Amino acid sequence: MESAGTEGNSLSRTDFIYCCGAVTEVLRFGPAHLNHEHKVLFLVIPGNPGIVGFYKTFMQALHASFGFRHPVWAVSHAGHCDPPVSMDMVEDASFIEEGDIFGINGQIEHKLAFLRKHVPKETRLVLLGHSIGCYIILDMMKRNPELQVLKAVMLFPTIERMAQTPQGRILTPALCHMRYLAYLPLFLLSLLPERLKTALVKLAFSRIQSLDSTVVAPTVDLLSGDCAANAMYMGGQEMKGVLERDNLTIKNNLKKLVFYYGAADHWCPVQYYHDIKKDFPSGDIRLCRNGFRHAFVLDTGKDVAGMVIEWLSNDLRS
Repeated sequence: MESAGTEGNSLSRTDFIYCCGAVTEVLRFGPAHLNHEHKVLFLVIPGNPGIVGFYKTFMQALHASFGFRHPVWAVSHAGHCDPPVSMDMVEDASFIEEGDIFGINGQIEHKLAFLRKHVPKETRLVLLGHSIGCYIILDMMKRNPELQVLKAVMLFPTIERMAQTPQGRILTPALCHMRYLAYLPLFLLSLLPERLKTALVKLAFSRIQSLDSTVVAPTVDLLSGDCAANAMYMGGQEMKGVLERDNLTIKNNLKKLVFYYGAADHWCPVQYYHDIKKDFPSGDIRLCRNGFRHAFVLDTGKDVAGMVIEWLSNDLRS
């Protein structure tokens, strides 16, 4: 467990737990445990790789903007973290294999299991999904209609036809058929000293002028080997399994959903925005006018949080 202070009353805390038999990282702004006084929880469901440290600036801005009243948590995908030396990646290997916890279906069940264990049933949820996290949220709402979802915000949603996107066409062969070729280079990278890995990450990000410095450490964690391998395995299942948009779940929850599509998103073409807008003309479906990248956490986490705050202010007042 690690605790760290941030600005003002916005204190962050990082814990590593086992959920569904796999190590899981939880980043919290606000209380580490919920009780009856906490009426609303903001919960971030990350993209892939599902490392919660990427969302630190985004979460801190959300927590501060609502006067530190509402806890803001993020739960990593199972196995998408670099656990402390006292913990293994898996607690029970037999359970992991049986439930395919590192696959997309297992990751959905992983989030539902986290809610059952750590969040009181009466807590109202503001779910914040990014990329494949949006697909996971829709499936969570379908599998458990009793979730007390106040609002679900879908940022740069990859909820359909992923393999047909420009980025999907490039990466599908690698993720589905050749990912094992990357394991040896990843293993060798994991052996490098932390200082050298950090220098390599900074070099890779050197073209991003307004890089959020808080994303460097989580990117170094990604080079741990097992974390990246789990992310690639999940990515391969995304290419095969994220096909048709779940229109029924969207229809049943339309008033709770906010979609935000990128204007130049190679994981989610603008045509997907026009398609869903045509199918759900009354939905809250927006197209980015600010030039934000799909991986917004790299440089515009605070800006995206500002938009989300505007969208949610009326719902939280009521």
